Formats: sequence, C-alpha cells, structure tokens
Amino acid sequence: MIVSVPHHIVAACAAGLLLASAAHAEDASPWQTDSHSQIRLVAGSRTGPVMLGGIAIQLQPGWHTYWRNPGDSGVPPRFDFSKSDNLDSVTILWPAPVKFDDGAGGESLGYEKHVLLPMRVVAKDPGKPVVVRAAISYAVCEKICIPVEANAELAFTSVASTEDGALMAALDTVPKPANIGDNNPFTVRDVKRDGKNVLVDVTAPDSKAVQLYVEGPTPDWALPIPKLDKHSAPGMKRFSFELDGLPSGATADGAALKLTLVGTDRSYEYNVTVPPAP
Repeated sequence: MIVSVPHHIVAACAAGLLLASAAHAEDASPWQTDSHSQIRLVAGSRTGPVMLGGIAIQLQPGWHTYWRNPGDSGVPPRFDFSKSDNLDSVTILWPAPVKFDDGAGGESLGYEKHVLLPMRVVAKDPGKPVVVRAAISYAVCEKICIPVEANAELAFTSVASTEDGALMAALDTVPKPANIGDNNPFTVRDVKRDGKNVLVDVTAPDSKAVQLYVEGPTPDWALPIPKLDKHSAPGMKRFSFELDGLPSGATADGAALKLTLVGTDRSYEYNVTVPPAP
C-alpha cells in the first residue's frame, strides 16, 4: 500500500530537520585538525550573562597534551580571546590531570585520548550576542612534542544546547575547592615544613590511589611533583616536595601554593601557605 504525503507536510518536515541540524551545528565550532589532534569550541545553553562553554581536544592513541602545570617538562596550553565580540571575560576550568613519563626521566601532567576544558563565559551586555574567537596554542606529544596553533570561532546563541550533558560531565571532573581537614572521603590533613622540604599529610584509605600536585603563586614557579612516602602511617599518605624551582628573588616563607589532590573518582583543590622554616 502506497500512502501519499502532502507536499506541504514533506516541506515542513524537511525544514524542521534543517533547523535541527543548524541548531546542532551552532552548539560547536568545526573541528580544527592537525596531524595528531583536533580541537573545537562548544557552547552550553544560554540563560544569562554567565554561560558555560568548553574547549574540546581529541588526541590520537599514544599522544597527550598538557595541564596548566605540565610537571617536569611540557608546554601548557595558551588561549587568546581578545578578538571576541561582546565578551567580558573567559575563565578556563581544568579537569584533574593524569601523570605520565615525560620520556626524559621525569613526569608530566596532562591529558590522554580526549579532554573537554569547561570555560565560564561572561558577556559584557547580556542582551547582545556573544561571539567567542579563540587563538589556541598547545603541544601534542608522543616521543617528541609538536606545537599546534589553532583558531576557532563560535557564537553563544542556543537556548537549549546539545552540549550541556558533555559540559556538565566535564565540570564534574574539575577539582572542587576544599579546606585543610574537611570531612571529605580523602583530604589534606596537615602541611608542615622540614627544612627545604614541605610535608603534606593526606587522610585516605590505604587501598585508595591518590596523587598530589603543587603549583606556586605564579606560573614561573617550577616546583617538583610531590613524592609519596611509602612508609606512611595506616590511613594516612604523606607526600613531600622540595622548595626548588623558585624564580629569581622569590621567597618560599609564606608563599601561596595551590595543592591539587586527585583520587580515582573525585578531586579537590586547597589554597595553602608555605610554613616558615623551623
């Protein structure tokens, strides 16, 4: 049996499909592809002056890119949004990184396979369109590192974005602000000083895999990745790092540090100060 469908219904359905396709396309910019990675912008639903967006990076198997603090070696991504329209500010939110060998006897921090960096986008005028234009510099590495330069543009216009689910999932992987001694499943319990070393005690189940990373008050601080003491007390994990890699003229006493504590299913950030030397 053949059913004849009126032309106006066919036309309406086709128009609806085109509109749905266009709406989907507006939620993400085209992929910018190089030999080992691809990158694009994504936009969440627009509900006011502060919007959620993201920078998505896909990597070929065996390749990685870097966190804001690359560890012993590496190049952190850099972003320039100065050519955007009606943009007051962009804040990049960094998912917890993984640690891997840097190929030179050290360890680097970053991402493998793929990462979606959430970003908070603030409009100058909430009543006008926002167009984000990003010039992005990053490195992709396997045994060697290759610099990548990319440009992406995206208008934040969707009332209901198809990227909301992915953005919320990425937001869940960003370390949450915490205070020393918080009643979390695992937490930084204490920060001490032993000469040139800083000791960080973490309350955590013995079976739980935990990593600790440290950053100085400015990007030119190059503090080493904290090492886990294999002889920590039961239910406690002690990390230590040397106050090394300070920029010329900087003083460790009282310096503001950021500690990032990473577990298998959640992570936390702590703002601490370096205790004075005993």
